[in-house]
Amino acid sequence: MTSVRPKLKPEDPKAITAWETRTGEVIWMRGDGSWTKIAAELGSFTGEAADAALAAAQADEANVTGAYFMQVTEDGKISGRETLRESIRANGPTCHPEFAKGQG
Repeated sequence: MTSVRPKLKPEDPKAITAWETRTGEVIWMRGDGSWTKIAAELGSFTGEAADAALAAAQADEANVTGAYFMQVTEDGKISGRETLRESIRANGPTCHPEFAKGQG
């Protein structure tokens, strides 16, 4: 097993996720470049717009840490090889429903 993420093609829809520097919580970039803690609000990016958004996120180290692409469907649903990992990040620990994140 490797930790290297598969390379997404420019035309593949992708979202940008990171950790909020202040709290360590998982966050996602919205289509307008702002950040949200609600996975259902994530933006979907392709092509040069995706590269520019990721570069902006990675440069915003005062607010976010470890920004990276994750594969999503055209309508912004988590997909691809990382579906399980990203679903856990979005919904919280798998140990007990009591500890799951609220959805809104």
